[in-house]
Order: sequence, then C-alpha cells, then structure tokens
Amino acid sequence: MKNLEMPNTSINIFDLEAVAKTKLTTLAYDYYSSGACDEKTLLANMSAFQDIWLRPRMLVDVSNRDMSTTVFGKKVSAPILIAPAAFQGLAHLDGELATARAAEKFGTTMILSTLSNHSIEEVREAAAGNLWFQLYVYKDKGVTKSLIERAESSGYTALVLTVDSPLLGRRERDVRNKFNLPAGLVCKNFIGNYLEQLPGDSAESGLAAYISSLYDTSLSWKDLAWFKSITKLPVLVKGILRADDARRAIEYGADGIIVSNHGGRQLDTTIPTIHALPEVVEAVDERVEVYMDGGIRRGTDILKAIALGARAVLIGRPMLWGLAVAGQSGVLTVLDMLKSEFDLAMALSGCPTIADITTDLIDKKYRR
Repeated sequence: MKNLEMPNTSINIFDLEAVAKTKLTTLAYDYYSSGACDEKTLLANMSAFQDIWLRPRMLVDVSNRDMSTTVFGKKVSAPILIAPAAFQGLAHLDGELATARAAEKFGTTMILSTLSNHSIEEVREAAAGNLWFQLYVYKDKGVTKSLIERAESSGYTALVLTVDSPLLGRRERDVRNKFNLPAGLVCKNFIGNYLEQLPGDSAESGLAAYISSLYDTSLSWKDLAWFKSITKLPVLVKGILRADDARRAIEYGADGIIVSNHGGRQLDTTIPTIHALPEVVEAVDERVEVYMDGGIRRGTDILKAIALGARAVLIGRPMLWGLAVAGQSGVLTVLDMLKSEFDLAMALSGCPTIADITTDLIDKKYRR
C-alpha cells in the first residue's frame, strides 16, 4: 500500500470507515452506512460471520499460494468483486470512474449500479477492466431495454438483475435527512429522458419517492425470461435468500445467483446472507455460479463464504469508505487489505489454492 494517500493508522476496514465518516457529509455517510428500520439485518450480516468457527488444517505446504479464480470464465486476482453501489459521487468527485480504475488495476470485476453518477459509457471509457451492469427494472420497459442495449454495446460482460427492490426499504436515517442528491449529481444513465433527477419536493426520502414512482412493482419470474430473450449477456439474479427461489431462478434462465439481502437495506430482520448461502448452494447443485454479499469486512469472512460454496464475494460499503478517503487509491487499498487478510487466512487454514477451501474447514455446527 505504498504511495497511497491513506492515513498510516488505517490498518483495517473499520479504521477506514472511521476516517471516511469524518470526510463525508452526514447525509452521505448515513446513506451509505444505514440499514432498514432497526438495522438488525445490517448488524447481523457482520455478526453472523463472527459466530462461525473455523477448523484449520495443519502441516500443509502453503509456501506457494494462489488466490486467483474465475468468474464467468474471466480471471480475477482474488474472489473479491465490487458490488453495485449507487451515487458514488457522494464519496468522491470521480465516483464510479475511480472505482472502475481501481478494479482494473487490482484485477477484478466491478458491477456498475443503474443509479450511478457516471454513465455506462463514461465508466467503460475510464477503465478497460471487466464490468458487469446491475439493473433495476422501470415501469417503462423501453427504458430498461435501452439500459441493457447500452451495457451490451459498451462491452459489459454480464447483467445483474436486482429482484429485492420493488419499493425502497424504510431507511430511517435517510428519512430524517430528507435524502436527496446535492447540486451537480444526477442519475447519469438517464440524461435526456427526464429520469435523472430525484424529486426535490419529497417530505421524506427523495430516493424512496423516485423508486415508488418509477420502478416496476409487477416484476415477476416471467420477466426474467424476457430479459434473457433480449440480450446475449449472462444474467445473474441478485437478492436470492431461499432454496425454492434459487431453483426457480434457474428454471427461468438465470445464469448465476447472488445471495443478498441488499446490505440490510430492504426488509429488516431478513436472514443474514452467510446463513442463507448454504441452502442456496445446495439447491443450485453446481448448475450455475453462486456469489454472495453482505457483511464482508475481514479475510476470514471471505474464506468462510468460499468454504460454504460461494464462487466469490461482493464488497460494497468497504469500497465506499476507501473511495471517500482517497478516491481510486483508497478503493485499491481496501481491495489490497482484504486480499492480504484472505491470503493470511488461507495460509493459516492450510489452503494453498481456492480449490482447497472446502466445507470441512467450517465447524460442523454451521454446515447444512
């Protein structure tokens, strides 16, 4: 982490969050950090990892370790992807551009949010790395189809359909702050069709009002087949927490599944994602790749997720803390921190390669 503009005292993700909080406005920090209602799921996503115990192997030659893997055939330097996160311009002027450049330098995949402050095309021009595009579905199917076509023509290699957000979860910190985008920030993917601005006259959250008026609340499984019919890209379904939904997603054509509860930002008291992961992995039975997000803060968290069947994990808030502290170099520092911790966890667990990270590393109490 040499030559990065980072505080010398920041040695882990929690340190970086503390620094980021001093750099962000209250509105921005609360938007990024908050969860729905009492924030029980937000906290449980992290504490659930701490409740899972490891059973490391001894006397394994770990002098040479390889953390690389593939996601949809594309090599990544470690099983750490960047989750879709809206409005990154609240953290840094370069926003998604900085994040994409850091992802390329690190050698991983970034997922761009529909609600980005830089457009699909701008992010692609900023970085040549592997990009996926996360999709919210609008009532106007023409808007949705246009986003898919733009992502495909810009060289994005997969679509991530978020299915847990027909309405916005009640994020009470945003309600208190009357969340809205400051002057100069818009939903850049919608310039020209009058959907780029959040409503400025909302008595509560401008984002909640935007989603309530524009997102398609009639979205159902049959729509997944429609998405598949209009794109050549693989489609991952993000927001799955149940075995039956995982099987149904595959039935309707999903090419991948992301186990997610939206970082605890939608339905509070939803099951922590690391608890949902084994059930989904078992239901999928290796037919498609399974990923997960939610609560990843340590290298051991990544090890546990891989051991329980995830192909890779997605990080959201940690990336935002790095972005707020030092832009591109801050995001890269976060990725390097987690990779370094993961490397140590592999070595101390007796796992020289990703293939060696198997379920028997997890204490029996926590396996399905």
